[in-house]
This record gives sequence, C-alpha cells and structure tokens, in this order.
Amino acid sequence: MSDRVPWRPGVIYPARGIATLWEQAPAAPDGLARLIGSSRAAMLTDLGAPRSTAELAEHLSLSPATTSHHLTALRHAGLVTGRREGRSVLYTRTPLGDTLATQRKS
Repeated sequence: MSDRVPWRPGVIYPARGIATLWEQAPAAPDGLARLIGSSRAAMLTDLGAPRSTAELAEHLSLSPATTSHHLTALRHAGLVTGRREGRSVLYTRTPLGDTLATQRKS
C-alpha cells in the first residue's frame, strides 16, 4: 500500500451573488429619488444583494470615489451597513433602507 494520499485537500467556496449577476437593478421609487437624490436612490435600490464599492460603481456606472462618498452618507443615515469580507467591504441595506427602497406608490 502506498503512503501517498490519492487526492489533494482543497477548499471550495460557493459563488456569491451569481443569481443576480445578470439582473438589472429595479428602478428607484420616484419619491425616494426626490428625497435623497437619484444616485443614492439607485444605489440603495441596487443593494438588495450584498455588493462591494467596486461592484456598485461598475453596476451603476459611477466612479469608485463617488460611490464611496454616497455609501458613507447612506451608512451615516442608517440606510446601509457594511461588513468586511476578506479585502472588501460588502454593503447591504438595513431594515430602514429596505423599507425605503421597496416602497410602492399608493
């Protein structure tokens, strides 16, 4: 019998966010855009799935610096929260952000 292991140990990570990769972000409600501005409203609406600053910037055609500035304002308002994952910070909506982003006209 050989002392060699028949396989090499490895670590496998599932793909994150692949289900929403090709989806377009839903349009931000008009009232939300008037309240916080169209870029921040689009960003808040797009954060239905966790995204990094770079992902948001690319998805919304904004510069990373502009995206970071808007995320800071949204975070200070309690609408988004960030968590470090590796070398990135992933942002998601808070319950208050969910309420604002998913409002419907009555």
